[in-house]
Amino acid sequence: MRALRLRFQGLISFVFICIALDSNSAWAVGFQPVSPEELKMTSEPKAPGAPAIILYRQVDRDDRGNTAHEDVYFRIKILTEEGRKYADIEIPFFREEGSIVNLHARTIEPDGTLINFSGKAFDKSIVRARGVKYLAKTFTLTNVQVGSILEYYYTVDLSETIIINSHWILSDELFTKNAKFSLRPYTSNYIPVNVRWTWNKLPSGTARPAEAPNHVINLEANNIPAFQTEDYMPPENEMKSRVDFIYTEDAPEREPDKYWKKLGKKRNDQLESFIGKRRAMDQAVSEIVAASDSPDVKLQKIYARIQQIRNTSYEVEKSEQEQKRNKEKDPGNVEAIWKRQYGTGAELTWLFLALARSAGFEASGVWVADRQNYFFLPQTMDGGRLDANVVVVKLNGKDVFFDPGAAFTPFGLLPWVKTGVRGLKLDKDGGTWVDTSLPSSSESVIQRKAQLKLSEAGELEGKLTVTYTGLEASHRRVEERLADEAARKKFLEDEVREAIPIVCDVELTNQPDWKSSTPPLVAEFSLKVTGWVSGAGRRALLPVGLFSAPEKHLFDHAERVHPIYFSFPFERADDINIDLPLGWQVSTVPRPEKLDAKAVIYTLEAQNDKGTLHLNRVLNVELMLLPAENYATLRKVFQIVRTSDEQQIILQPGSASASN
Repeated sequence: MRALRLRFQGLISFVFICIALDSNSAWAVGFQPVSPEELKMTSEPKAPGAPAIILYRQVDRDDRGNTAHEDVYFRIKILTEEGRKYADIEIPFFREEGSIVNLHARTIEPDGTLINFSGKAFDKSIVRARGVKYLAKTFTLTNVQVGSILEYYYTVDLSETIIINSHWILSDELFTKNAKFSLRPYTSNYIPVNVRWTWNKLPSGTARPAEAPNHVINLEANNIPAFQTEDYMPPENEMKSRVDFIYTEDAPEREPDKYWKKLGKKRNDQLESFIGKRRAMDQAVSEIVAASDSPDVKLQKIYARIQQIRNTSYEVEKSEQEQKRNKEKDPGNVEAIWKRQYGTGAELTWLFLALARSAGFEASGVWVADRQNYFFLPQTMDGGRLDANVVVVKLNGKDVFFDPGAAFTPFGLLPWVKTGVRGLKLDKDGGTWVDTSLPSSSESVIQRKAQLKLSEAGELEGKLTVTYTGLEASHRRVEERLADEAARKKFLEDEVREAIPIVCDVELTNQPDWKSSTPPLVAEFSLKVTGWVSGAGRRALLPVGLFSAPEKHLFDHAERVHPIYFSFPFERADDINIDLPLGWQVSTVPRPEKLDAKAVIYTLEAQNDKGTLHLNRVLNVELMLLPAENYATLRKVFQIVRTSDEQQIILQPGSASASN
C-alpha cells in the first residue's frame, strides 16, 4: 500500500511516499574517454580569457521511490594559472535531501597521464551572501597544472520517503561547452502524481526539455555562458539558466486562477483543522492578557508569549539517527502545541493566529514565498514555492503582518526574506493575493556613536557604541544564535574592523543581549585607530569617513549585468566626537553635504566646537530591487558618497606635528 500526503505545517511542503521497492541502486555514472583534442586544447574562442571551462557535464536523475538518486559528472579543462584553483572542489548538498556517495575523481595531465584521487572528502559549512548557508563535500585534486583535465563524478542518494521538486541549474561560474540532463520522474499505479516543468533563460539555440517515449525528460545544451556573480544581486538561481520540475497530486490546471483557488481551499481546510481548538485557545488567552488591556497590548503580550515557547526550527540540527530516536507524533493541532510548549517556527506562527482570534482579533493565515533563493510568480502554478507562513491581523483598522515563529523578529516586523513578497491570504473561498509589508530604512538602522580622543601622534582612541535595530538586529541574532560567547565577540569586532578603512584595534567590552527580539542589539567597544591623521609640518589631515569602508568600493564596475538587490531598506548613522590635543586648531572643515536621490539620501556634517570635532554622517537606502538599466544612476550616487567620505579636515598641530 502506498500513501502520499502533504505536511502543510512544515516550512517546506514535501510529498511523502511510503513504498516497498528494491532498495539496491545501480550507479550509472563513470569516467568517460578523453579525446586528443581535449588534451591539446589551450583556449576556448567562445570564452576568451577563461581560466578554465567545463568540457562536459551530465546530470541524470531518477525519482523512482527507494531507488531515487541523481548521478552527476563533471569534466573541467584548466587553461591558465588562475584556473588551477578549480582543483579545490565543492559539491553542495542538503542533508535532509540525501547523501553523497560513489564519489570518484581524477586528474588527467596534459600528456594523458591519469592520477586517481585517493584522498578523503570532508563536509564543510559554506556561508554565502545574506547569510545563506549550506553544506558541501570538499576535496582537492593533486598534480593540477595548466592543460590538465579534472574529472569527478558522484551520486546523490536521495531520501527514500520524499519526492523533492527537481531543478536543473544549467549555468555555472565557468563556460560549459556541452551539457546533458535527464529526469526519470516518479510515477505511481496507486496515487495520481503528476509532473510538469518550466524553464528560465535557456541558452540561445537550446531546444526545450522534451519527454521521450520511455517517459524520460531530456535536455541538451551547448555553449552555456559563464555566470557572472555581482555584489548586491538577486538570488543566483533566479538569474541562472534553469529548468524547474513540479510534482503535484492533482490533475494539472491550465489557468492559474483555478489552480490557486483549488490550492487555497485545500490549505485553508488544513489550517482551520489545525487551529480549530477554540476552547483551549480561549483558556490560553485568559492566562496571557487582561480584559482591560488595549488591543495593542493584548497582541504584544500574545506575541511575546509565543516567542517564549521553545522553537525547534532554530535548534542545533540533529543527526538522522537522533531524529529517528526522538521522533514524536505530529502535534496535529494548536492545542497539542500549547500543552507541550514547543513546536516548529511554522507551528508557533499558526498558534499565534489561533490565540489572536480567541482574543477577538480579525486574523488570517497567509502562505508566502520567501525571497532568499527565488522570486515567486503565481503564473508558474507552483504551490511548493509558497513555503513559509505569516499571519495578518487587523489592528487599529490596519493590516499588520506577524511571524512570531521567526525567532528574534521584533513585534510588527517580519524576517527580511518574508518582507515585500506576494502571499496567499487563506479563506474558505480559496484566498486572495496580498503583498507583505516592507519596512522603511529608518526601522533597520546601524547607529555608531564614538567618543574619541586624537593623540599628537595621529591616533584615535576611545569608546564606540554600535546599536543595531529592527532587521539589522534580528538577522544577526539568528545567524549567531548557536555560536558561543567567543565567536559572537569575534563576529561583532570583525564588523567594526570591516567598517573602518584601515587597520584598527577593537575589543568588545560589554555583553550584548542576544536572546531578545524587540530591544536593540547594543555592542560597546574600546577602539584604537593608528595613523588615521596624517600630515607634514604645520598641517595635519583628518578624513571624515571613519566608518566608510563598506561604501568605499561599492558599485565600482562601470557595467552591470544583473539587477541591484538589497535584502531590505537600511540606514547607517554615524555620530562621532573627537577631542583634539591641547593647542591644536581647526583650519578648515568640509562644507555640509546633502544628497537627496529619493531612494538614497546621504548627509555629512563636520563641526568644530572649542577643540572638539563633531562628525555626523547618515546614509539612508530606501531600495530593495533596481533594474540593471538604472545602475549608472545608482553608481553615480555612490561615487558622490565616496567622494564626500574622502574629504578631510585640515588641522594645525600645536607643539608637536602629526606623524606621517
